[in-house]
Amino acid sequence: MKIGVIFPQIEFGTDPALIREYAVSAEKLGYSHILAYDHVLGVNPERPGNWQGPYTYEDPFWEPFVLFSYMAAVTHTIEFTTGIIIAPQRQTALLAKQAATLDAISGGRLRLGIGTGWNKPEYIALNQDFHTRGKRSEAQIDLMRKLWTQRLVTVKDEWHDIPDMGLLPMPVQRPIPIWLGGAADPVIRRVAKMADGWIPFFRRPQSAESYLAKLDGYLAEYGRNRADIGIEAIINFKDGNRRQWRDLIAQWEALGITHLVLHTMGIGLDSAEKHIAAIHEFAEAAIDS
Repeated sequence: MKIGVIFPQIEFGTDPALIREYAVSAEKLGYSHILAYDHVLGVNPERPGNWQGPYTYEDPFWEPFVLFSYMAAVTHTIEFTTGIIIAPQRQTALLAKQAATLDAISGGRLRLGIGTGWNKPEYIALNQDFHTRGKRSEAQIDLMRKLWTQRLVTVKDEWHDIPDMGLLPMPVQRPIPIWLGGAADPVIRRVAKMADGWIPFFRRPQSAESYLAKLDGYLAEYGRNRADIGIEAIINFKDGNRRQWRDLIAQWEALGITHLVLHTMGIGLDSAEKHIAAIHEFAEAAIDS
């Protein structure tokens, strides 16, 4: 099983030296990957319309491709995972170009997690249709894989019109692995149909079993099985001690989970240094050297 860390960006601050220390420490400690969330704009909850959401304009979100480019320059082996890029609110060719560039400069260390998101005001601000985001996402996946593997691409569909064009530099991974985020039924079906992996962000093994059974059914419909995809769940730093962490990891492994990611936010760690100390403590307890 691969174990990574969620970069705690809404609690971490903006000191580049500490971001470097976090990335370098995660690699030295044996974590397999760093995952970062994505939001382009934050909403003012006092705006008209009674908006509600887990994040607001006061929560800082680094742009994942820029953040990971910096981290890639100071590390050597650790992988980078977007968890998740809200693909349908971005231009597809530009998203493919950014991903290809990061994959190239990192030596093939990108896993592209994408999703459809939940924040309608953000879609409106980025001039994209919130209501067609699922269908557009499927078209984006198909187009990005073409752009990453073919020198010239011709595609014309409801959202794209690319007349015999291509991108350079090409990524190291051809294609870059695409993982889908979310646990709604249409997402699970889309995972089974076309994804390389799934990021449902399960937090408890007991809560995952029914979703995994549904995934297995959809995979069978498309002539695939669990071995064809990876699945990532969350392990919370606050959920236990050294023995309990290892027990949780064993439970996730028994369910067929391939990746875990350590979550250190929301538990009162009020500085970058405390988050760095937490990933040290967890690694010493739960990651085999």
